[in-house]
Amino acid sequence: MHTQPYATLSPDTLLDALESIGLCSDGRLLALNSYENRVYQVGMENQAPLIAKFYRPARWPVEAILEEHAFVARLAEQEIQVVPALPINGKTLHEFKGFYFALYTRQGGRAPELDHHDTLERIGRFLGRIHAIGALTSYRHRPTLDIHSFGEEPGAYLLEHDFIPAELLAVYRGVLAHALDGVRRCFERAGTTRLLRLHGDCHAGNILWTDEGPHFVDFDDSRMGPAIQDLWMLLSGSREQQNQQLAALLRGYQDFYDFSPAELHLIEALRSLRLIHYAAWIARRWEDPAFPNAFPWFNTQRYWQDRILELREQIALMDEPPLSPGC
Repeated sequence: MHTQPYATLSPDTLLDALESIGLCSDGRLLALNSYENRVYQVGMENQAPLIAKFYRPARWPVEAILEEHAFVARLAEQEIQVVPALPINGKTLHEFKGFYFALYTRQGGRAPELDHHDTLERIGRFLGRIHAIGALTSYRHRPTLDIHSFGEEPGAYLLEHDFIPAELLAVYRGVLAHALDGVRRCFERAGTTRLLRLHGDCHAGNILWTDEGPHFVDFDDSRMGPAIQDLWMLLSGSREQQNQQLAALLRGYQDFYDFSPAELHLIEALRSLRLIHYAAWIARRWEDPAFPNAFPWFNTQRYWQDRILELREQIALMDEPPLSPGC
């Protein structure tokens, strides 16, 4: 296990990596907000700055990274507003001293105004186009979003690695088991769902809005899964508000791709899986110094009390009827 995978990624190493593929930086580096990977804006001589992304060692096999690059490049070819990895010397992925890295153009933009239904409709339109292409073929080297990998396995990791305070361990174990039972029931109600290549982490922070509309960035978590995974994270507020937001998304989405109403049964199940998976993600990265600095409250009693409360709320929500965007 790589506990401090970026210990040797110094500014000099970063600049040497760029030089190794023929790029000459002016030495200006700005670290961008990223924990899983390391991402920098790099000033370049005689051209606009580039974005350099250094992948977390041992997280993805090379084949999985290249699959993501190929998918995003295909989207860009279809004039969908994404940011593909730049081909340099005929390659989009490069290696230097044990680090794999890629370069991207810098994409400006602001956060989308998700309380505006016309904004959601435009986002839905682009997501429908992304999914229409995502459904054409399947990933071979990237995983599928499923109950085991996003719920059962990360839940077991949390229980086995002493992150949960001893006085809360039995409570969390019980709530986790009930939550996963609820997730399974939701998947049973949804039945067999169509799996396709997804963005995978489609929240507002990964959408940059310009006068041209939404630009989708950071496909690092792209994987196979049901279409609703790229829609539900854009919903918030009361049940009525979420119904209205989802209706706006689907008005645009279904111009380009059919949506199966059965997937509405998965929204709260996927939300529950994300809560479990997110806590385990922090736990797995805890020996990376960036994580205790960014999440100092993680291993506190209050944090785990809040996680228990969240899962209890999800258990109740998963037994309610699904959202009804047509109402």
